[in-house]
Amino acid sequence: METNEILAICMFGSFIALLFTGFPVAWVLGGIAIVFSVIAMLMDHWFDAFIGIDWNYVSIVIPRMWSVMTNWVLVALPMFIFMGLMLDRSGIAEDLMHNLARLFGKVRGGLAVTVTFVGLLLAASTGIIGASVVLLAVLGIPMMIREGYSKELACGTVCSTGTLGILIPPSIMLVMMGDRIGISVGDLFLGALFPGLLLAALYVTYILVIGFLRPAHAPTPANAEKVTLKVLFNVIWAVLPAAALILTVLGSIFFGIATPTEASGVGAFGATLLAWSKGRVSVSVLREVGRETTKTTAFIFALLLGATAFSLVLRGLGGDELIESGLTGLPFGPTGIIICILAITFLLGFFLDWIELTLIILPLVAPVVSGLGFDLVWFTILFAVCLQTSFLTPPVGFALFYLKGVAPEGITLGHIYRGVLPFIFIQIFALCIVFYWEGIVTWLPNAAYSQ
Repeated sequence: METNEILAICMFGSFIALLFTGFPVAWVLGGIAIVFSVIAMLMDHWFDAFIGIDWNYVSIVIPRMWSVMTNWVLVALPMFIFMGLMLDRSGIAEDLMHNLARLFGKVRGGLAVTVTFVGLLLAASTGIIGASVVLLAVLGIPMMIREGYSKELACGTVCSTGTLGILIPPSIMLVMMGDRIGISVGDLFLGALFPGLLLAALYVTYILVIGFLRPAHAPTPANAEKVTLKVLFNVIWAVLPAAALILTVLGSIFFGIATPTEASGVGAFGATLLAWSKGRVSVSVLREVGRETTKTTAFIFALLLGATAFSLVLRGLGGDELIESGLTGLPFGPTGIIICILAITFLLGFFLDWIELTLIILPLVAPVVSGLGFDLVWFTILFAVCLQTSFLTPPVGFALFYLKGVAPEGITLGHIYRGVLPFIFIQIFALCIVFYWEGIVTWLPNAAYSQ
């Protein structure tokens, strides 16, 4: 093994090891890039190792970082974040939760189904996992526990449904993925729609089956109302504002009227109008939403800059060729290589956040997948579905900790871990479906372009 390959392996291993120190990931990425650049240059100078990293190569990081900061696609990130935070303040989710609970009141598991539908709506309008999980937990868990639902089912429903926003457009993760591997964000939005809806349908199916097989875990509320036209009207009236915003944002992208960046601006403005119509907009709210948007955007861009430096140095050390040769050398064939990549991603999701996997792992494996002749949009959506499990798998499952932070008294981590386990298997099952039926991802983008 050559010196540069040893350095590439050490660089990647250092990244994994330092993540467990709790040090900010952006600083870890940038710091490792600096340290290994210095090591490579010193070895070139003192030991004539001919690694190939010098001042001219390292200086390339400056225009690359500038291109990140001036990237038109990434302008969508703060807009979608602002949209999600403003909708969180609008009160739409609370209205929808109460009205849907009345609509599904006589169905076993109806409250959990209600949480799933509200989570689906939040996913298509906010895309911010922390906000969705916290809101669903605050609104849904006390309601379900009060009606005698199993704590495990209540926690699993909230956690899994709250993570749908990472997949269903407008997803911040898909925007970042499209930018990192150079494919259309609009194509990813179109491709992710059916897999996201498939996951939600599987969640609902599981809840209804549990309600049928184990009624004590998902009972019918004792005071369930009869479904009337008035109840149905109230549900439709509660859904309309958010549905109109979602159709405006996604419809403008899907029909080619606007780019994702332009649509994100429309979404941010529309969310502000909805919050204003509910009487929820004030100077303090605007200040709070603006501050949170700035903090979240700064966090993401710091990671992007750190990952840019890390990727440049790793590529200079031959890390991308090393990974490509390692994957293509596996004795599994092209399909087996894809399965191997997804399996490794799933395991890494136990320890790494989706951002690290998106910024570091995806750009390394995407050229291999493209070289094997697979559709890159299909693989990226597979990768995204696989990453969704990282929010539910301990010890670094962020949805678990979001829920634990706001869970009512009596909800333990044991309840949460046992609750999410069936939903992790459901996500793996959905991943298998998308893997074997590629058309679930590719049909809608192809149909959009054929018109």
